[in-house]
Amino acid sequence: MTNLLAHLAHLEIASPDVDATAAFFERQFGLRPVQRDEDGTTYLRCWGDYYPYSLVVSPGDEPALVTMAWRTASADALEEAAARVQARGVEGTWHDKRQGHGRSFRFTGPYGHTMELYWDVPQHTAPAELASVFPDRPERRSSHAAAPRFLDHVTIAASDVKGFAAWYGEVLGFRTMAFTDLDHADVTVFSVLTTNEKSHDLGVVLDSSQRPGRVNHIAFWTDSVQELLVAADVLMENGASIEYGPSVHGVGEQSFLYFREPGGMRVELNTGGYRNYVPDWQANTWKPSLGSNSIYRNSAMPMSMTESFPPDEGRPTATEEGVLPGTEDALLNPYARHGQG
Repeated sequence: MTNLLAHLAHLEIASPDVDATAAFFERQFGLRPVQRDEDGTTYLRCWGDYYPYSLVVSPGDEPALVTMAWRTASADALEEAAARVQARGVEGTWHDKRQGHGRSFRFTGPYGHTMELYWDVPQHTAPAELASVFPDRPERRSSHAAAPRFLDHVTIAASDVKGFAAWYGEVLGFRTMAFTDLDHADVTVFSVLTTNEKSHDLGVVLDSSQRPGRVNHIAFWTDSVQELLVAADVLMENGASIEYGPSVHGVGEQSFLYFREPGGMRVELNTGGYRNYVPDWQANTWKPSLGSNSIYRNSAMPMSMTESFPPDEGRPTATEEGVLPGTEDALLNPYARHGQG
């Protein structure tokens, strides 16, 4: 298949308290606000991203993923991608210029997640006072100690991990890089997909909820492990609670840190990981006991990490789908046992 998608371009999330969420991303995490609409919708950018904004925070009754936006590999690729989606019986909508980018195709996939595809988007030009001494940088490095360089990925929740990976691979050309199956049951609970050489820019966890289109977390990138540790320090010193980490994922090999913003959404900061250019890569299958989630295998993942958004009362995320007798606890949180989280 011709390469259709280039990379994740921006995310839009909903927050029940846009002001608090936007203030958190600006003051405690170091993103820079670049625009605010009359309804409070706020556009923020990471200092290293090449387009005008990285994250949109809009009003909503509960934390949720509004859309995940990918830039296509060309103008022709946008047309082909839209045609392939529609050929699978999924109706989308074409939009003229909106939110600072050009014509786009927006659709909701078979698992309830809204995706927007576009080609035409302006390169970011920093104001003179924020211009970098590096000509290739879109903006000077942030002076905020926790500020991420880039938007990195989004991890959604879906009722069928392998089905989700297959559909997005067949229709839009995502490469599946890895799966995680339970140790003691034939159930796939996690997968990572990519549109480029990164280990992933789209993750998927198994969801038992009846609410489609949920998200587990959004993620940003920093340049080094030391910067990630400093960010953890800065976040804690300013009142944020660290939900999980720092540690290193086995799948993808990234160092990671998870926390929540005031609207409730889970945010990850990560760094490291591998680059994979193999066009015919065959995804390996991990087990929690191999360190798929935390390669050091010396801790347990908090149960709160199984929550996805919007919340579903009594159905935490992710993993009790397909419960077999005797495996209920492992399916609910396969990383809860010490040494598997």
